Amino acid sequence: MRITGYRTLTTVQEWGRPVGDANGVFADGVVPVSIVIVETDEGISGVGLGPYVEIERIFAAIEGEDPRAVTTLYDRMLRHTFKAGHAGPVFGTIGALDTALWDIKAQAAGEPLWRLLGGRDRVVPAYASGLDIGLTDDELVSAYQAYARHGLRAAKLKGGLDIEHDRRRLCLVRDLLTEAGHGLRPGLMLDVNEAWTRKQAVRHVAELERVLDLIWIEEPVRRWDAEGLAAVGRGIRASVATGENLTGLEQYRPLITAGAVDIVQMAAVWGITHFLRVSALAHAYDLPVSPIGNSPVGLLHAATSVPNHLTSELQDLHPPVGVAIDLYVEDGAFVLGDSPGLGIRVDEQRTRAADRQPVPASDSPNVRPETAGRRLLAESDGAFPARRLPVAAARHVTSLGMS
Repeated sequence: MRITGYRTLTTVQEWGRPVGDANGVFADGVVPVSIVIVETDEGISGVGLGPYVEIERIFAAIEGEDPRAVTTLYDRMLRHTFKAGHAGPVFGTIGALDTALWDIKAQAAGEPLWRLLGGRDRVVPAYASGLDIGLTDDELVSAYQAYARHGLRAAKLKGGLDIEHDRRRLCLVRDLLTEAGHGLRPGLMLDVNEAWTRKQAVRHVAELERVLDLIWIEEPVRRWDAEGLAAVGRGIRASVATGENLTGLEQYRPLITAGAVDIVQMAAVWGITHFLRVSALAHAYDLPVSPIGNSPVGLLHAATSVPNHLTSELQDLHPPVGVAIDLYVEDGAFVLGDSPGLGIRVDEQRTRAADRQPVPASDSPNVRPETAGRRLLAESDGAFPARRLPVAAARHVTSLGMS
């Protein structure tokens, strides 16, 4: 079997409501999803959800190769980006191709990927993550009631701009999940997407911890700030979660060795081989791992095979337009199917119809605000109206998936 070519597509995730974080909001709830399809001479194609920046240069590393040599081909792709580096969307392109190769390998073996990777149980624990900072309180409650009906009993809210605002909304979700769980205490997390300084982080979380028991605070300071993340961890009771924007083992080592991270995260678009390697590194330090991102199907399969998986992020309850995935959500978990490979089917006609030409986004969640990390006052007293919270009028074509 040989790799013969690739195709690229772009579809959208239609949330039907505003989605975003402390950095900005997509007001229409429409977020691009990039897709890479790798073709072989035996008619088996693999699917990877992720960007395709500089894909021609990266694909040259694997063209004509046997796709079943996945981990070796992953390293070949890394070497092909040696001079320019493999961060950001370039790393995402490698991850998308890597995921497609794993899909091919499992299809060729006639097994679902979770089984091929050594998983015993197809059930992957999940938590709800609504990308919800742009919602009113009533909309927030409605959104998490939908998650609760699928058995979700843990939730991660977006926040970081106002202590009182975050406290009120965390309490609202806590109460509804407690009721849905018949008194069982839910898990609560807060994600601020690198919006704070170290002092801001400790002050904000410590104030919340007066009345709330948070499992983790996510990305409280900049992703590379090992000293700062460790300082935040020492100043609060909650665990510190980070890693979704780190690209490569070399970026994790300083954080892990400095004791700066308690929950090691990996983004779905960075690929399966990356997830497996980071999981092994984290396991050596007795740290749990948690995949993030919308439609993290590749990492869900991989999560079944690692000993230190904690929980995986569940964002939208529906897949991207034109994409069907052999899994469902029940009793607070993803349940993977038996389809060979990843179990992803792409309706290319529907995805092409859904593709929308973007315009440059200057205030999307993918752009860090000028005031991030140096705000003196709360952004708002209430529900964060659009005039106070940046609202994106457009989306980034190679969206890495908000998380």
